[in-house]
Amino acid sequence: MKLGCIADDFTGATDLAGLLRRSGASVKLHFGLPEHPSDGSADIEILALKCRTEPVEKAVADCSAAAHWLLAGGAQTLYWKYCSTFDSTPQGNIGPVAEALMAITGQTQALYCPAFPENGRSVFMGHLFVGDQLLSESSLKDHPLTPMTDANLVRVLAPQVKGSVGLWNRIQQADNQSMPEHTHIVADAVEFNDLVRLIERTPRTVLLTGGSALAMPLPDKLGLSSSEPVADPTPGKAAVILSGSCSQMTNQQVAHWRSTGPSYQLKPSELNATAIEACLDWLDALPADAVGLIYATDTPEAVKASQAELGVAAAGELVEQAMATLAQRAYERGVRRFVVAGGETSGAVTQALGVREVLIGKEICPGVPWVYSGAAEDPLALALKSGNFGSPTFFNDALRLLEAN
Repeated sequence: MKLGCIADDFTGATDLAGLLRRSGASVKLHFGLPEHPSDGSADIEILALKCRTEPVEKAVADCSAAAHWLLAGGAQTLYWKYCSTFDSTPQGNIGPVAEALMAITGQTQALYCPAFPENGRSVFMGHLFVGDQLLSESSLKDHPLTPMTDANLVRVLAPQVKGSVGLWNRIQQADNQSMPEHTHIVADAVEFNDLVRLIERTPRTVLLTGGSALAMPLPDKLGLSSSEPVADPTPGKAAVILSGSCSQMTNQQVAHWRSTGPSYQLKPSELNATAIEACLDWLDALPADAVGLIYATDTPEAVKASQAELGVAAAGELVEQAMATLAQRAYERGVRRFVVAGGETSGAVTQALGVREVLIGKEICPGVPWVYSGAAEDPLALALKSGNFGSPTFFNDALRLLEAN
């Protein structure tokens, strides 16, 4: 292993894995901290954690354990991956984890760049844009767990860390000005070439942190790129779509599927064993060749109403537990193709299915690959999508790509 990566949620990890797989390097993705040491069979190993919204102390402990595992397995470079929308709070967890990793590696600075130009995420003069909107004016301002009300990443990061925070803006980079001497450095990037330049010019004494796109130039820099094609497994035909994300794009994807395909909505306030059994009865009643969508996706207003009634954490946990149970029961019924929308939902589903590591397959859209687990004679396929990724036709696109294999 030459590159070891720590991701703060499961969809972000698959996003990163898919982009790194483009290089031709072998990529293995683990869900949670592995129980055994690395076998060294992959060029790149990624540990997917569920630490984006954990208490800071637990996030730091989990990521520190992941770093020690990767370094013990031979990782020469560590990468700390978080969402391209810099989802965080004044307490963390992005900055505190970076400081913990710096203490472990002995690195003296950390570079932060969540830009993902291919998906419309850019950083200019330290401000994060989602498409042509400032982060604070996008739908992320209404995120139920980490509402992003400030687009200035220097201001967002500063309360989280002990060291100084500065900006390495695009004009300074173009003028070949050196990286600032601050401990924590937010870097501009608007185009992919900006990310390449950042990787080329960042010394090894600096911890690399960012969205998945900043890691894309690393395989070339580390000599891991290859052009040999790899064949994907062929899972059984039965499929289901599980959507827990309430992002703007996922709402569009759910609406698009519902216009032509069967769907079943779950309401957090009504979730119990009886409701889950009713949903399973609906799934069983579908024609054998039909794909059903089960969703808790809803509008920001409806989400806030559920949170007011149940509490923020409880509402999310109810949905996660329901999706986990439904995934298990669907697998028992022969489903082997799972399309899952939402980081927390993806984490719950993969854990419920006992998936601990996967091989990375073809990308459905930028940052979202199919991944495969299980025995070669009965593989399980998962498409784990971050809430805001993909086009309105994502669910159809994902299933169609498997049919094309």
